[in-house]
Amino acid sequence: MKEIQNFIPETALPRVLELLEAHDFILKIVNKRATKHGDFRKLPSGKYQITINNSLNPHQFLLTLIHEIAHHVTHQKYGHVKPHGKEWKYTFKELMLPFVHPEVYPNNILPHLAKYLINPKASTDSDVHLSLALKQDSRDSDKNYIFELSPNDNFLLKKRKFKLLEKKRTRFLCLELATGKKYLINQNAEVLLIA
Repeated sequence: MKEIQNFIPETALPRVLELLEAHDFILKIVNKRATKHGDFRKLPSGKYQITINNSLNPHQFLLTLIHEIAHHVTHQKYGHVKPHGKEWKYTFKELMLPFVHPEVYPNNILPHLAKYLINPKASTDSDVHLSLALKQDSRDSDKNYIFELSPNDNFLLKKRKFKLLEKKRTRFLCLELATGKKYLINQNAEVLLIA
């Protein structure tokens, strides 16, 4: 797949091409989805498909691609198991190891990536330090991370107005102004501060 070179760090290309040739699935690069960076699924035809958002920067794209390839390899090797269970974690770590190198990931990302890989979660966004390091080059300049706001600040998120109430353990409790409903919002959500 020639177009993959436009989405990943150049130094990762040879190894990624090896993985793509070694495993039988359809890779689709799709428009940004708000709820996920990528996914793996079995199609009605019996073939397997991986989709990755085209909006990710090269380091996010590579990590997401390997995450999804790990689902495929885990499925082929172990059959039906928990999507992010011990089999997937082992496979993901094994597939990511060749990329955990300063030639592929810059020094500001490597320590966070190494720590995340000790016990990877379903989403890289669940690790706030890794997520922030990965987004550093692609952050929307007119937005703030929600953790940068103060209690009672109002903000927009997905065209909805909220008021920040308080920080919980790993998320922020917020009030949607139009409905009066309360929501827990991820601590590294990018929001637009409003007066």
